[in-house]
Amino acid sequence: MKVLDQNSLKYLTIGPNDDSWGLATTTIGTQLIKPNACYPAMQHPATYNFKAQTGRVLDEYQIIYIAEGGGFFESQSIERQRIESGTVLLLFPGEQHHYYPDKQLGWREFWIGFKGEVMDHRTSAGFFSPKEAIIKIGLSNTLISLYRDAIRVAEKEKIGCQQLLAGIVTHMLGHILYKSKRNGEGATRAEEIINEARQLMRERVHHTLHAEDIATSLGVGYSWFRQAFKRITGISPAQYIARLLISRAKEMLISESYTITETAYLLGFESVGQFSTAFRKIEGTTPRQFREENRLAYRKE
Repeated sequence: MKVLDQNSLKYLTIGPNDDSWGLATTTIGTQLIKPNACYPAMQHPATYNFKAQTGRVLDEYQIIYIAEGGGFFESQSIERQRIESGTVLLLFPGEQHHYYPDKQLGWREFWIGFKGEVMDHRTSAGFFSPKEAIIKIGLSNTLISLYRDAIRVAEKEKIGCQQLLAGIVTHMLGHILYKSKRNGEGATRAEEIINEARQLMRERVHHTLHAEDIATSLGVGYSWFRQAFKRITGISPAQYIARLLISRAKEMLISESYTITETAYLLGFESVGQFSTAFRKIEGTTPRQFREENRLAYRKE
């Protein structure tokens, strides 16, 4: 999987109300380190700079995701280890650490820094620990998408952006915890890929979806992907996409905001007739009948 993001770096201001929210973001960015290039490639304030011999100590948490390449990591609690793509590095305040890419490989890293009592509580409760700062979750389009969303929010830095970023950080932490536990349960590589595919399908339900494109984005052949998807889920990728579309269509039909025609075209159907046929095949009724019955039931409540 190739990640094509441009290098980006942002430091954010934190106000009194942001601290009161319980979690505030300090920095976010991404950078590509090519083989034999200097590291870090960007200029950082003194409090963030690496010291070649002694490493670094921060007064905040950071989630670092190595999306491509590989390198090395060591900290106060962990001896020097090699890390590969698909690895999360979780940094803790007051914990000395040092990490860098392999000169021959380079790497693509994403990071987000934050602080607050919410994360303090999660750490003291044992959800995260400096002794388990290296978390192998595999290649995750979901996590990369969350970083991209956070970078877009941070670049505008509008009123309320800290609260929105806090939600993204919480989503990241939950995703990392879930993926690490799934890996610990012995999830197969095929299961990881299919779970990632289903997540991508849900995220892209408003776009024209093709199972072949999902397979390509995950770096696997379509024939293998189709067979693995059906073996693990019990239905084909096309059937899964169709069910996602109809599920979203049902939500839109009950709403007063969309007509049947608008619903059909917003979900990528070529015509209302095609939409009605697909809807009836899955739900056993037409979009119009479904809308009338459910709106009537809603009014009676």
